[in-house]
Formats: sequence, C-alpha cells, structure tokens
Amino acid sequence: MIPSMSRSEGLPAITRRRKAAMVVQLLLSDGQSLPLSRLPEELQLHLTRELGALRVIDRDTLNAVAEEFAREIEAIGLTAPNGMAGALAALAGQLSPGAAARLRLEAVQSRDVDPWPQVMDLPQDDLLGLLNQESIEVSAIMLSKLPVARAAELLGRLPGERARRITHAVSQTADILPEAVARIGRGLATEYCGRTQPAFSNRPVQRLGAILNSSTAATRDSMLEGLGTADPVLAEQVRKAIFTFADILERVAPLDVPKVLRGIESAVLVTAFASAQSQGGPDGAVADFMLVNMSQRMAENLREEIKERGRVKRKDAEAAMARIVTAIRERAEEGEIKLIVADEADG
Repeated sequence: MIPSMSRSEGLPAITRRRKAAMVVQLLLSDGQSLPLSRLPEELQLHLTRELGALRVIDRDTLNAVAEEFAREIEAIGLTAPNGMAGALAALAGQLSPGAAARLRLEAVQSRDVDPWPQVMDLPQDDLLGLLNQESIEVSAIMLSKLPVARAAELLGRLPGERARRITHAVSQTADILPEAVARIGRGLATEYCGRTQPAFSNRPVQRLGAILNSSTAATRDSMLEGLGTADPVLAEQVRKAIFTFADILERVAPLDVPKVLRGIESAVLVTAFASAQSQGGPDGAVADFMLVNMSQRMAENLREEIKERGRVKRKDAEAAMARIVTAIRERAEEGEIKLIVADEADG
C-alpha cells in the first residue's frame, strides 16, 4: 500500500492522493509492474482518477515527492498483513477451526475482500454439491471463475441435462457486471465457506477403525458382530478401516520397519514375536518379516530372548501386538511412513 505523505517544506499544496498518483506514474514510466489490484476497489478508483488528472509536473516537484516517499518507505519498521484476508493467511494453521471459520465469514461479508478465492478453495465435492443446489445462472458464474481443469472435471460429474443448461448459461455471461459477480461470490462464500469446521478431523469410520485396532481380538470381533447386525454397511466400512497385526506384512514397506520399531520396548517385541511365531500362520509371517528387516544385531538379540521367553499368555500377546500396530498408525499419521494401499501394491 502507498504510504500517506505529509506536505514537505517548500512543496506546493498537493493532496496525498495526488502525490500517490505521481509516485505510481513515476514507477510505471520506469517499467515497474504494480499489484494495484490488491488494493480495495475504492482506492483503485481514487488512484486512477488522480492519475487521469495529472498534467505536466516540474522536475523539482517530482523529485521532492519522490524523496518524501522514499523517506517514508525507509521509516517503515513493520508492515501489517493488509486487511482481514491477509491476517487470516498469515495466521493459517494457528487459529482454532471455529475461530477461523467465524473470521472467514466476517471477511467475506466485507465489500473490501474478494470472496471468490474462498469459494474456489472449497473441495471438489463441495463445489459439485453447490452446482447441483444453486440456480443455473449462479452455477454458470461459479464455473466461469474456476480454473479450466477444475471446471471441466466438475462439468463431467454433473447430470447431463443440468450440465447442458449450465454450459448454455455460461455463454450468456458476457455482459454481467463485476459488482454482480462480487455480490454472487459473497453470497456463496457466506453460505458455503463460513460454516464451522467439524469437531473431528477424521471420519467416524476411521475413528472406529483406530479404536478397534487397539482393542483385543475378542472385543473387536464382538463389536463387528454387533455392528453387522445393526448396520451391515457400516460394519463393512469399519472392517476395511481396521489395521491388525496380520496386516503388517502387506501394508508396511520393508525399509519402514526400523522406523516403526523405534521407541518400542524390547520386552513388547519379544512378547509379540514369541506368540506370533508359536501360532504360525499370518502372525508368524509378520514376526519373521519384521525380524528380517530390522538391524541384524537387534534381530539376533530378539531371537535369543524369544527362545527364552517360553509360553505367552494370550492377553499379553494381544496387548503387545496392539502396541506395535498403534506405533505403525502413529508413524503413518505423522507422515514418517506411508502405508501401502492394495491398489499400489498391485500396480
């Protein structure tokens, strides 16, 4: 933003707007590209009108204005984030979801803030719902504001007849005024972008899967049986979300095994692997897989302790296996490892 400049000694009476216009003209004459579109529209209008009113300016006056502008620039010790939109961008990730949603709603209701960036930041599924709910004319405006690739993808997901009507409406937007587009954007942003974020970041199925992952096999089987009776669809979704000890062989990359085991006590590993190897089958294969892909020294020490461990109680074995599964989940959520998806493994 152009600093406000006070009248310098010896300068004729020049308004601050006129001085700003003179500085802009000087920069434009020097080939500079100025992001004036970031200014509120009213300021853009005032600046342009002042620029249009400029006539011949003598060198002494221009030099005095330029020197005053340079002094004020040098005196700036801190720049603000330029309005609510800038403040929200600067505090991204620092505010609670509820506070951020309320502030975004306040921002889009202000005429000084362009609402369209918030609308265009909505997920594709939300935009698809918008296109199915809003009027054909409003949908055409929104589709016109989106990047071409996103607009084309959404158009392909709409029912054929509605897609054709919206496409035809786009062809009729040539004469729409910017004020009308801004007003539509504010309405959409208020309706779809100001909603409070949900309390939980993960879907219910994911949360249930994570809880049952850390439960004993008996509890997990009992819960899934009950869900299967009450809601078969939900039960199937939860089964897919569950990650058990036996899934490690297919879901964890060999190079990620040392990362997973870091921080897990040796006693836990010995208990889990001793039980798994005594049972054989998928659990035994997981124990062998992890022993092969850890450091050789660590594997030798664990094998010696497994031989001396003796019989493991089922309760202790399940607790140890659940601890390993929880560690894998934590590493994946932190982004330290990436679990293998079935489709990726096939490809």
